[in-house]
Amino acid sequence: MSSKATYAVYLGIIAGLAVMGLVGDRFVIYMGMRVMLLAIFALGYNILLGRTGLLSFGHGALYACGSYGMALVNLHLTQDPILGILAGVAVAGIFSLIVGFFCVRNTEIYFAMLTLAFGMMIFSLIWNLREITGGDDGLVGISRGSVFGLPIVKDNQYFFFVLFFFGITLWLVHRIRSSAFGLVLAGIRENHQRTSFAGIPVKQYRLAAFVISGMFAGLSGSLGAMLQYNTDPFSAHWSHSAEPILVSLIGGLQTFSGPLAGSVIFVVLREVIERFTQNWMLWFGIILLAIIMGLRGGVMGGLEKRLRERAAARKGVR
Repeated sequence: MSSKATYAVYLGIIAGLAVMGLVGDRFVIYMGMRVMLLAIFALGYNILLGRTGLLSFGHGALYACGSYGMALVNLHLTQDPILGILAGVAVAGIFSLIVGFFCVRNTEIYFAMLTLAFGMMIFSLIWNLREITGGDDGLVGISRGSVFGLPIVKDNQYFFFVLFFFGITLWLVHRIRSSAFGLVLAGIRENHQRTSFAGIPVKQYRLAAFVISGMFAGLSGSLGAMLQYNTDPFSAHWSHSAEPILVSLIGGLQTFSGPLAGSVIFVVLREVIERFTQNWMLWFGIILLAIIMGLRGGVMGGLEKRLRERAAARKGVR
């Protein structure tokens, strides 16, 4: 697909979401915001997993760094949502740099285990620093305020605030993936030794990918805290890191549209299954198994593969 066609699709998605925000009821608007927040988290995470080939179990902690950074600024310094978001992203970026500095020296299972260890340390810090983080109660009373005089207190107003950052994320992640930096990351994923022999500093590129994906996790966490008016230490738990992994697997690891499709499927499926049973993870696991076994490469990856096969078959007939 050409760049113009790609941007036209993204503009169509943004326009469709804007219409949803204008005419949708309260439940639809809330679900739309949950999908967009998870998509921001997953798109950023996919720079690390799908593009660079590194599996992290510590991104839940980076999400929490963003939400707590925003919440502390909001509760103690200023209620300006933009400054709160910037603070949350900055805190997540600083922690990403510290954690990534130690983790990117390793690959595969060692990288995954190190990120898990750092993630659980951050979770324990948040849990035990009660005077700052509120301990297991978390931080409550976060306010949304207004942006340039425009209130974003109501959900149908806050929807467009989230949509703005969702659009920025779409553009940024697409630019990163299609840039020379993104191509180097793909080269590292395919063969990091050959990339290193070409004179490229692999560790620095891995660290940059880790920090960028951590900042997107912080952005999602900051927006999520304002959506719920609170934040809690369980957002830092390692199990929260599984969400963007599942979303990437469902949608497609190595496609840009995979995290978007995966976010929609994940949120909607969970909502539907929870209406019938509390054991949603059991049924979700069965559906996930069927998707992975039936569509190698996820929903979007499998779709792209079948479209290519059909196109090749048509050319063969001609």
